[in-house]
Amino acid sequence: MRIQRDQIIATALVLLEENGLDGLTMRALAQALQVQAPSLYWHFPNKKALIDGMADALVEGVAREPVDGLPWQDAIRLVGEQLRQGLLAHRDGARVYAGTYVTSENTLRMGEAMVGPLLRAGASHELAAWGSFSMMYYVLGFVMEEQALGPDQHVDLAGNQADLLAMSKERFPSVFACAGTLFDTDLEERFALGLDIFIAGLASRIDAPKKKKR
Repeated sequence: MRIQRDQIIATALVLLEENGLDGLTMRALAQALQVQAPSLYWHFPNKKALIDGMADALVEGVAREPVDGLPWQDAIRLVGEQLRQGLLAHRDGARVYAGTYVTSENTLRMGEAMVGPLLRAGASHELAAWGSFSMMYYVLGFVMEEQALGPDQHVDLAGNQADLLAMSKERFPSVFACAGTLFDTDLEERFALGLDIFIAGLASRIDAPKKKKR
């Protein structure tokens, strides 16, 4: 029986969990599936094409529910939160998705859930499109940093804070004053704050043309 595309992606995601993106190779994937490499190339001519397929799978659960009845701010926030969870669901998920430009049912649905509410709120086509990409970039960057910490956050944050506190107050007074907050590991609050700031920025751009007409 010929191996199926979905089966290849599912196995690739398992290997991603075990070995990370750097350890995922077409040879290792073929071995895990117990097939010859040419069987993979029938569906994915190279690793980049495989990663595109994996990236698409990561956002399969994003924007499944209609957002038409939500205020645009809530719709954008919901998509951002769901995208973050989709990327966090797999090791190196943000690295897999970053730099891919897949046109599929999943990505178009996610795009519609961001662009549509912005257009209905009065955003220009440019603001709706670029604003949606910018929001995605924020989520990607945040999750990339989040995943770099590892599941147990094995970064010596206390040690970093101690190093900072050992430096001169006179040279870095503002950073010194925020030392405790800089190394706070409440990532949920950090992410929510970033979304709030981003949405407030979009709102100011949407309202700006209206104010000029008065």
